[in-house]
Amino acid sequence: MLQKIEHKIEHYSTTAEHYWDVAITFATDYGVKLLGAIVIFIIGRWMAKVILKLMRGMMTRANVDETLISFAIHVAYAALILVVIAMAASNVGINTTSFVAIFASAGLAVGLALKDTLANVGAAVLIIFFRPFKVGDSIETSGVMGTVKTINLFSTTLTTADNRSIIIPNGTLISGNIINNTGNSTRRIDMVFHIDYKEDLKVVKEAVMDVLKNHSKVLLEPASVVAVEALGRDGVQLVVRPWVNVDDYLDVKFEVTEAIKSEFDRYNITVPFPQMDLHRISGV
Repeated sequence: MLQKIEHKIEHYSTTAEHYWDVAITFATDYGVKLLGAIVIFIIGRWMAKVILKLMRGMMTRANVDETLISFAIHVAYAALILVVIAMAASNVGINTTSFVAIFASAGLAVGLALKDTLANVGAAVLIIFFRPFKVGDSIETSGVMGTVKTINLFSTTLTTADNRSIIIPNGTLISGNIINNTGNSTRRIDMVFHIDYKEDLKVVKEAVMDVLKNHSKVLLEPASVVAVEALGRDGVQLVVRPWVNVDDYLDVKFEVTEAIKSEFDRYNITVPFPQMDLHRISGV
């Protein structure tokens, strides 16, 4: 009986030594490789950030558009991280050829599942290279208006005049009409004023032109236009169309409107309002 117990103890001891040797061998062979892979990933990620920082600096000094810089940085970062992951996997002993094949197959499956998302990426490429607008432009699209804040691979963010953020998928954005309010250096302001029929049009037009000529931000060329657009039911429709630098658009529009109102008051020019005449028929 004692011999059987001693035999079992010896057997368990031999088995434990075997598994311990296996664990030591595994830790020696793969533990160091795994640690090396982690170090490669950490250092590679740090180097990628350094490279991107240098890349951004060079592109900024070359006066490259911020939209193109942001796009290039995102693409370069993704590419560098994939290279770092492949290097780390290779250090562990993973066959990178098989890894690439698996990644390609997975990419195909993900691509089919996320075709709408990838369509946004394709739209981002079109926006970057054809540049219908850039960061900082004021645009109207998809029924909204705002200033372009950011353009990334999937969406474009607009900031409205009341400081709200509107996020529009690039695919939706590029498929509709885009009005770029700041795409050119100058812009025309279109205003309409209603004048009573009894007013002298010559006096009214001279008063409005004086306002435009005396405003420092109204451009001399192209020349401003003050003309009768239509004879309305309630009065004469007078169009006023000055040209301004695009950055001065809203300021000039507000200031000119107020100045014309003050000028109308000074000349006692009447602005009509809708009214209805009622006639009473005797005996009814």
